[in-house]
Amino acid sequence: MGSLRIGYAVTGSFCTFAESFAAAKRLADAGHVLTPIFSFNAYNLSTRFGTASENRERLERICRNRAISTIEDAEPVGPKKMFDLIIVAPCTSNTLAKLACGVNDTPVTMAVKSHLRNARPVLIAVSTNDALAAAAKNIGALQNFRNYFFVPYRQDDIAKKPMSMVADFSLLPEAAEAAARGEQIQPMVRG
Repeated sequence: MGSLRIGYAVTGSFCTFAESFAAAKRLADAGHVLTPIFSFNAYNLSTRFGTASENRERLERICRNRAISTIEDAEPVGPKKMFDLIIVAPCTSNTLAKLACGVNDTPVTMAVKSHLRNARPVLIAVSTNDALAAAAKNIGALQNFRNYFFVPYRQDDIAKKPMSMVADFSLLPEAAEAAARGEQIQPMVRG
């Protein structure tokens, strides 16, 4: 597959930023053109996993593009057909719920909504402590919507967080190429 134009969206599951950014680097190194897109929380909050400015600068460096960080800047994604694929990695339960219900009140959800108007693929990398609880219905809904694909995911700590699931970020580049072809890699849930 040739070079893809990818909107690389991140939401506030800060503990997975390192894995997500490493996957973004693999995509960029493979010749894909990435544009970072940040949710408001991912763009503005500093945590024990890095300051907001460090995280923004790191992903912009990897992608070699300035980030989309406002709803106004995300709106033209669809009309301008800016991307072949949008990846949301990590995708929190909050963003899952908004996407499942058609809510577009962050740069990430606006970019996805705008992108979907062209029937183009969206790849979700789940990262949520309630994937097997409250967020399960939203994951199920998105899995049944057209043009949504998932990076395979697994339980990340069955003893301490039995309802938690996280994407296998090592599979993100493979899942991205499959999603761009309109295919879901299987198995979707891994052990």
